[in-house]
Amino acid sequence: MIIISQKMKNVFMSPIDRLQHVKKILGEPAIEKDGALIYQMDCLKAMSMLSSNLIDLTITSPPYNIGKSYEDPLDLDSYLKWCEQWIGEIHRLTTNSGAFWLNLGYLAVDDVGLAVPIPYLLWNRTNFYFIQEIVWNYSAGVACKKRFSPRNEKFLWYVKNPHDYLFNLDEVRDPNVKYPNQKKNGILKCNPLGKNPSDVWQIKKVTSGANRSSKERTKHPAQFPLELIERVMKASSNMGDIILDPFMGSGTTAEVALKNNRYVIGFEIQSEYIDIIRDRLNKV
Repeated sequence: MIIISQKMKNVFMSPIDRLQHVKKILGEPAIEKDGALIYQMDCLKAMSMLSSNLIDLTITSPPYNIGKSYEDPLDLDSYLKWCEQWIGEIHRLTTNSGAFWLNLGYLAVDDVGLAVPIPYLLWNRTNFYFIQEIVWNYSAGVACKKRFSPRNEKFLWYVKNPHDYLFNLDEVRDPNVKYPNQKKNGILKCNPLGKNPSDVWQIKKVTSGANRSSKERTKHPAQFPLELIERVMKASSNMGDIILDPFMGSGTTAEVALKNNRYVIGFEIQSEYIDIIRDRLNKV
């Protein structure tokens, strides 16, 4: 008789079964809609309660520890250890062929640097395998006088298994090709679907303001653009996969998941952001 552990059983569970497992453990979510389960819970506590191998792809951006309204700043060492904890839970929850995309910005380190990229401090504090850094270049931001104005953040792309991971390049090719019909020996030199977007993505930030506010803008102070998350999701998951965002924020990950026929699980502790997410998903 072959004995299969609960950890391995989850690998064979259907997405619906995995969602039902989450509901059985965590109870009724604050928001449930069309395969989306959004809980108003601390993500570290919630994830630690779940069985392993449930999630196909995680896309998230944690608090940067810079004093935003939605965070309580910690000393640097405590912040990095806290990050190690929830990243460790994501690793445990991720399926063998799954991926983790982590968006990070900058913070000040006393007596060391003013705008130190958090990836420099955190990138190797995980059991995930690091594939690549993606630079997100946006067009709006703070204007500086004593340094260059910051116009980028990083995505760190990790996978659970470097020999078995998903990369749907054709789903995210850039059709903006300078010479789309150029041939060599009668064969098109460029893929007809477009070119590889490269590791620098020029995607507009979600802006605010009376005269320049983005159409997709919510009241959340740090909102992902839909285009950005859609590229990540299409590249690293398939339809029917389960997406996790442990710091759901404004709900962009959930909206993109539903629009692209994925299931999604999210955690958010702020009640006002739960209301924003609910409003967005009701409009999908």
